[in-house]
Amino acid sequence: MTTAEYDVTGMTCGHCEMSVREEVSEIRGVEDIRVSAQDGRLVVTSNSTIDDAAVLNAVREAGYAAVRR
Repeated sequence: MTTAEYDVTGMTCGHCEMSVREEVSEIRGVEDIRVSAQDGRLVVTSNSTIDDAAVLNAVREAGYAAVRR
């Protein structure tokens, strides 16, 4: 398993977390997603190499910005 952490800006509530979770869950190989609007943090666990560009794009599709920690 591979884990990557991201700082996400713009999230303020549970709906924001749900939007990010839904978009990131579409990425092939993603096994677990932990997202916190309070901490501005996203943790993605995958059974293969994590495609940072795909994660960042998914967060952007949800309406937010992210950078890898």
